[in-house]
Amino acid sequence: MAMIKQPHEIALMAESGRLLAQVFAALDRLPLQGRSTMEINDFVERMIVDELQARPASKGQYGFPYVLNSSIDSVICHGMPSTTDVLRSGQIVNLDITLEKNGYIADSSTTYLVGDV
Repeated sequence: MAMIKQPHEIALMAESGRLLAQVFAALDRLPLQGRSTMEINDFVERMIVDELQARPASKGQYGFPYVLNSSIDSVICHGMPSTTDVLRSGQIVNLDITLEKNGYIADSSTTYLVGDV
């Protein structure tokens, strides 16, 4: 059965989406080459928690210990951040992030080209 959202619920959903879009806008400006995927995870966590006063929805879900999934090159999805996965020129990385604010979750991902691809 379909649930029809009320205008105030739609506004809360939009707020979660707007905040997640801010995370991706910050990542768009962040030089990724030479950073480990764990550094990126930590950057995203600080932004979500400290700046946006939201909750990283993936962290703790089904025991998952990270804020994002980082899938490099041939990894299709749900790669795990690592201190040893340092991004190099020529790689592609997909960053998948979920954010919860006021009980509503936004979930999105973006694929980034690192250096010269």
